[in-house]
Amino acid sequence: MTVLSEKRDLYLSEFKPKAQVVVKETLVETPRFPVIDAHIHLSSGFGGKWRDKPLEDLLEAMDRSKISKVIDLDGGWGEDILDANLAYFKEKAPERFVHFAGVDWEKWAELGNAFPEYAVKRLRAQASRGAEGLKIWKPFGLQVKDQEGKLVAVDDERLIPLWETAGELNLPVLVHVADPVAFFDPLNEHNERWEELHKQPDWQFTSPPYPSFSSILEAFANLIRRHKNTVFIGAHVGCYAENLGWVSALLDECPNFYIDISARLGELGRQPYSSRRFFIKHAERILFGTDADARQKTYQLYYRFLETDDEYFSYNLADPPRQGRWYVYGLYLPDEVLEKVYYQNAVRLLGKGT
Repeated sequence: MTVLSEKRDLYLSEFKPKAQVVVKETLVETPRFPVIDAHIHLSSGFGGKWRDKPLEDLLEAMDRSKISKVIDLDGGWGEDILDANLAYFKEKAPERFVHFAGVDWEKWAELGNAFPEYAVKRLRAQASRGAEGLKIWKPFGLQVKDQEGKLVAVDDERLIPLWETAGELNLPVLVHVADPVAFFDPLNEHNERWEELHKQPDWQFTSPPYPSFSSILEAFANLIRRHKNTVFIGAHVGCYAENLGWVSALLDECPNFYIDISARLGELGRQPYSSRRFFIKHAERILFGTDADARQKTYQLYYRFLETDDEYFSYNLADPPRQGRWYVYGLYLPDEVLEKVYYQNAVRLLGKGT
């Protein structure tokens, strides 16, 4: 073991303090109610790639964690990916899997003004093949450009037919725009995600050259307000977990707006009083999701966070946590809230049973 001089500066990468506070640790192996994971990746590079493994292994993993159904967001936009996922997962276990489609934004440069019509036709085709929703990935608003090389705003009016078609087909649209607020800030001593961004510099979207975080989020809100007959799900706590007041106000204003809690325990858990009030107030509009790969330990962490009053624990499976050097507190949610968040809201949104 390296012995550090008392006078030498300590590198942050070397600093791994052991908390001396004595608190209880609750292992929640299974949730109090069945769960629908409304934000999971089964075939992308997020650690899943379950198409390369026996389906029985995935079903057993889901059963161990009491996951009744998952919504897979890796449907892509071509028949090859979507059909492969439908054949491998949905056709073999139809009650356990839902698959969302996507949009091929790169076609805009090729098709020009015809792109919106193309996107509508593709969405209809994907729905006819079995897609049950639409996933919008975070390049939208950051990197998607039209035929003139101009950045496409999240509320671009040329895309009105796409969002209206989703509403007509009763397809919920799960949207990830922007990213954690710190990703848009200068990478200096004040940035709370300094370590993470140094390891992943391509995750930084400083403005300029990128749009500001606030402009992307306001365009997202405008999109939701404009299409009242289309259901939008704001991924990662409405894409603004750092500001629950903003998300709450949009939920109050727009009954067609839902959120999922995927990959944001770190934000929710460091504001436990506000988060608990938020969950109770908006219990019917929050979906459970992990943005992960059906790992049992990940689910147990989410169950611990939602169900217990445990204090000061890591919000992911690493210690120190990967996103920022803080710890979280459990929300100890009442059963009537847990039931809705775990599965009832997703059942209502999908119009299907578990």
